[in-house]
Amino acid sequence: MINEFMYGQSTALIVLLLLVGMLIATELAYRNGLRKQSDANDAAKSQINTLQASMLGLLALLLSFVFSLALQRFDERSQFVVNEANAIGTTYLRTQLLPLSIRDQAQAMLKQYVDVRVEEGQVNLAEIEKREALVKKSSQISEQLWALAMKSVELDKNAVTTGMFMQSLNDTIDAFGKREAGLQRHVPETVVLLLLITIIMTAATIGYASGLTGQRAVFATLVLQILISMAVFLTIDLDRPRRGFIQVSQASMVSLQQSIHSAIK
Repeated sequence: MINEFMYGQSTALIVLLLLVGMLIATELAYRNGLRKQSDANDAAKSQINTLQASMLGLLALLLSFVFSLALQRFDERSQFVVNEANAIGTTYLRTQLLPLSIRDQAQAMLKQYVDVRVEEGQVNLAEIEKREALVKKSSQISEQLWALAMKSVELDKNAVTTGMFMQSLNDTIDAFGKREAGLQRHVPETVVLLLLITIIMTAATIGYASGLTGQRAVFATLVLQILISMAVFLTIDLDRPRRGFIQVSQASMVSLQQSIHSAIK
């Protein structure tokens, strides 16, 4: 399980602390710039303005990089859900190829399996015990299905029919593993920390430059800091499956569940 400190904290709390940190850094740096204003010549002011522009450019690059990482992982998790639904659906269709003596049992087990997977997909990652129990139950059902597939091979030596079912069942098990692994993949905490530190230092640079020039655009600076905070909130929220406002759609799994339930009366 993910055990990084920041990952376990509230996204809103992190962003609120970030905004407060930017405001404090800007104010302290501004006052420091005011004290040194009399000693600063035009060359020094030009240099700090150049550094300010460079810091803003670096921040924009780093923010876009971290956002792209979070979005990529969000897209992967979404695709994993679709892939698992397709794999389970194919496996269910191929139960028609199994011998009659075990066909109904296989379909009932797949119905139970998809119910567990849908329920697990709606559990918050913070509910560790409940999620682990559902994951364990999913693994147990898949093992029972595999044992049933081996039994079908003994009953029907036709490699085409039983082989196709075993192949799709294997794909289902693989899809389960990939989906679970996707939940553990997120933007490294060191990268997020680097982003937050860069934001604070950029805010301080802006405040210091304002102090040196003696001109302060309070409203524009505040708007910029709020927009940066919103961008960070969106980035972190994308990187936290089943915890934030942006959730991976479970529509494909729910649709499959409804289809199987309607097929098995």
